Amino acid sequence: MSGTVGSTVTHRALDGRRYELSGRLDLGGPATSAIGVLVGGRLHELTAGPAGLGADVAAATGVGGFDEELSFQGGTLRIGRTSHYDAGIRLAEQVLLAVWQGRQHCLTLRLYGAGTVEAVALLRTLRITERADGITVRPRPGSGARLADAATLTKQVPGLGLLEVSARTAAHAAALPGWQGVTTTAGELFRDTLGDGSPYFVLAGPDTWATVLPLADTVVAQVPALAGRLALRAVG
Repeated sequence: MSGTVGSTVTHRALDGRRYELSGRLDLGGPATSAIGVLVGGRLHELTAGPAGLGADVAAATGVGGFDEELSFQGGTLRIGRTSHYDAGIRLAEQVLLAVWQGRQHCLTLRLYGAGTVEAVALLRTLRITERADGITVRPRPGSGARLADAATLTKQVPGLGLLEVSARTAAHAAALPGWQGVTTTAGELFRDTLGDGSPYFVLAGPDTWATVLPLADTVVAQVPALAGRLALRAVG
């Protein structure tokens, strides 16, 4: 649906929550989702997205190719490796990239100083399920794994900026600014600034929490009007 205006799309986050976005905006682009998983007391981040995400992450990480491939949980698990040298601490880090490839989506995991056995063991603590609108992960009973927090869903909306969505929590409600926001279809819109002075927006809905980060094509003064065109809700 890329390039369409006045559309409705649904994306599934890694924790299983589904978010519906609609309105007179270009909503046809893909979305990614990230979540933290605690296994053996260590925090790992998983990122899911469209089928091409694995290749994009490999290129960004410096992984030239995948040297191992095996069938895993109904998909294909590919393993690639690279090394990064930190001149500040004079240490070379070995980086492993694991990409679980499904029919339409993929899941990525980066590990440092680990091998294939460790990557497979970690992913075995989770049940990976691919659906038409995204991938979900669930800790297997007795595995010792647990989700560290709610998943985030990230989507670029031309003109508006980078939209990062998650389920609204009590901590979010407590963090709301003390001033009155602008009422929109998707919730109350607040403007604030990052530490470097750059503007950003918070869109607080009844059951959703979204940040809007302006991008190069964003006219900041137009964000409230564009956000007013967006309807955002959790649908399961």
